[in-house]
Amino acid sequence: MMMQRRSLIQAAGAAAATLGVPRLFAQEWPSGPVRIVVGFPPGGGTDALARVVAQKLTVMWNQQVIVENKGGVAGVLAAEYVSQQPSDGSTLLMAHINSHALAPSLQPKLRYSVERDFVPIVLVGVTPNLLIASPAQKALTVNDIVAACKASPGTVSFGSAGAGSAQHLALEMFKLQARVDALHVPYKGSGPLLADLMGGQIQYSFETMTAATPHVKSGRVLAVAQTRTKRAKGHPGVPTMQEQGFAGFEATTWYGLAGPGKLPPAIAEKVNRDVNAVLAMPDVQEKLDTYGAEDGGGSQDKFKQFISTEIAKWAKVVKDGKVHVDT
Repeated sequence: MMMQRRSLIQAAGAAAATLGVPRLFAQEWPSGPVRIVVGFPPGGGTDALARVVAQKLTVMWNQQVIVENKGGVAGVLAAEYVSQQPSDGSTLLMAHINSHALAPSLQPKLRYSVERDFVPIVLVGVTPNLLIASPAQKALTVNDIVAACKASPGTVSFGSAGAGSAQHLALEMFKLQARVDALHVPYKGSGPLLADLMGGQIQYSFETMTAATPHVKSGRVLAVAQTRTKRAKGHPGVPTMQEQGFAGFEATTWYGLAGPGKLPPAIAEKVNRDVNAVLAMPDVQEKLDTYGAEDGGGSQDKFKQFISTEIAKWAKVVKDGKVHVDT
């Protein structure tokens, strides 16, 4: 059944790609390189997925598609930058849970409106986070980590990609449910976080599955749990938080393409069609499965509704957890 479903998806994607051959007037489509801006340094999950998509679009469009990293404020600086760029298709954002679902409730002085200043184009994927540990740690089950936190309140360290990031909010959800205190250590992206985790400078992280997977596979970090209520296909042997006693624990990281707020519908529709075709390619599907990225693709409206649901969900967590971020 799965193979049949994938064949149908791939066939639909191929058809969409054929229909999506540029019919735009020359002046509507950018003549130079297209930039996909990523709000984190290289080495993180957002960067990894953006490069998969950019490589395929470069071939499909016979036009250079460049990934540009603009790290800072857990992805918010990149979103702010793209919101101010020309709406001609030359600059797109790899939108992220941080910039588009967490920041609206965490940062009252946000300089952009998700609804007004962006056009949602397509959801690329939704991943669990992985609760990972440095190789030196002895507490390697969720219950053992809870016990360690209770034995030494405020000292067991958890890294994140920045204050207000998906990793940070997953930690806050964990602290609320476990009724523990822990030390939050923010970084400027997943790359430096993972370097310190592997080096033993910090102990744990609710890292994005996309960024953590290569290091779990190599044995440089240890996977303790995953944070969707169902196990991801790419990590069938890693139990969920729910399986380890945290009922309903679901903290995802997601990625999708968005453009500046006045992006012409014809350009948004073309990028949506072509990215759907990319996501249906067998080698891309294989990479997405490895990273735990599922449920991507579909219409612009699907992505728009998804963002709205996420904004409401995390606003409640921020309120209930009394989470504050200094910016």
